[in-house]
Amino acid sequence: LGDDTFLSDVPARLDRLRWGRFHWLVVVALGITWILDGLEVTLVGSLAGVLTQGATLALTSTQIGLTGSAYIIGAVLGALLFGDLTDRFGRKKLFTVTVGLYVVATVATGFAWDFWSFALFRVLTGAGIGGEYAAINSAIQEFVPARYRGRTDIIVNGSFWVGAAIGALASLIVLNPAVLPIAYGWRLAFIVGGVLGVFIVWLRHFVPESPRWLMTHGRIAEAERVIGEIEVREGIAPPRTACVPMSFAPYRGTRFGDVVRALLRHYPKRTILGLVLMATQAFCYNAIFFTYALVLTNFYGVPASDIGWFILPFALGNFLGPLTLGHLFDTLGRKIMITATYAVSGILMAITGVLFAAGTLSAAEQTALWTINFFFASCGASAAYLTVGEAFPLEVRARAISIFYAVGTGIGGIAGPALFGALIEAGSRREILWGYLAGGALMLAAAATEAVLGIKAERVALEDVASPLSRVR
Repeated sequence: LGDDTFLSDVPARLDRLRWGRFHWLVVVALGITWILDGLEVTLVGSLAGVLTQGATLALTSTQIGLTGSAYIIGAVLGALLFGDLTDRFGRKKLFTVTVGLYVVATVATGFAWDFWSFALFRVLTGAGIGGEYAAINSAIQEFVPARYRGRTDIIVNGSFWVGAAIGALASLIVLNPAVLPIAYGWRLAFIVGGVLGVFIVWLRHFVPESPRWLMTHGRIAEAERVIGEIEVREGIAPPRTACVPMSFAPYRGTRFGDVVRALLRHYPKRTILGLVLMATQAFCYNAIFFTYALVLTNFYGVPASDIGWFILPFALGNFLGPLTLGHLFDTLGRKIMITATYAVSGILMAITGVLFAAGTLSAAEQTALWTINFFFASCGASAAYLTVGEAFPLEVRARAISIFYAVGTGIGGIAGPALFGALIEAGSRREILWGYLAGGALMLAAAATEAVLGIKAERVALEDVASPLSRVR
């Protein structure tokens, strides 16, 4: 070894841990953001019908779709900015900053006075969430032992729908004119959701910096201290000879060229795979979910105050998918499960579109088909984040997640809500059918891409899935 290189068994010590209280802390403190995100986004979906009324903001259907796109634009910009900062300054600093921005922007949304102010605050809220995706997914993957990494990341991302269910129930209260005036109920929904985020800031105080990030940045003493404290907390004696160390050289900082080389030169197939998975799931999810209430109100005559009852089963299916199938991503493997979930979702989306265009579905039947569809789609969407997180070197992990989120979501997430919003406003079921068919075709294309380019990452250490840039070979 050279003068500036060192040996470290930190990765092996993290992966040998049994699942314990520390991992529950990490999952709850970091993953709870997805619950709040689901709460906040669901409220927007449920409020779509109310926000078109004169007593509120009097938005058009197209403007509703545009505010969904505004949220995604903010998320894209936030992901790029905070993803870079997360790799430079560490996971802990940035997952505090991003949730802080989310809280402030969400509360501000409750005070919006017209379309432009509402759209601006949605951009800022999205920026906080976009940054969260990079910082949180990086930290969770780096803390969780390899044998649990797949199911944990998928369930955590899927917990968005726990928040969605809570948001659906909350909408039944805030949109009930017998409880709150329509002009104020929707504002209270945002304000309360933002205030709840303050609890997250406090909880994250107890989560340490990622030992893997510290190690690759030459702060080996801090990394050893953190992993030692975790072992003491979990009642595990420090290893003697059980863990095989790796050799590293201190990494001087993430440069843009490092990211480009990792994505385009070292892992071009993984780059294509990540872009396809992220873009297709973003198009389908955002297109359907951001216009969910509009379809129910415009085509099935469902009152805006009752939308929550229809979102509840949809949210339940989205969470039960990762909860019941998540472990298979660690046992059967990533490739077979991602291929299957994307393919099944694509087929079901096309079938739903045909039946919707034919006018043979009731509101309940339409919701049932969406629920079954996204039981599988939710697993695939969560697995997309898992894939882009673990497929690239640790030193550029957060930035890689942010780039894939930004590009994939920019392609699919921004276009989806705006397209479906315009199709719904046109009022033709047959025109909307083309949107469903496009979404189904994209999901099937993603399934085929995974079948060809998917990687074996189940139960494999992160350092072996993608060797760190600072590792001395």
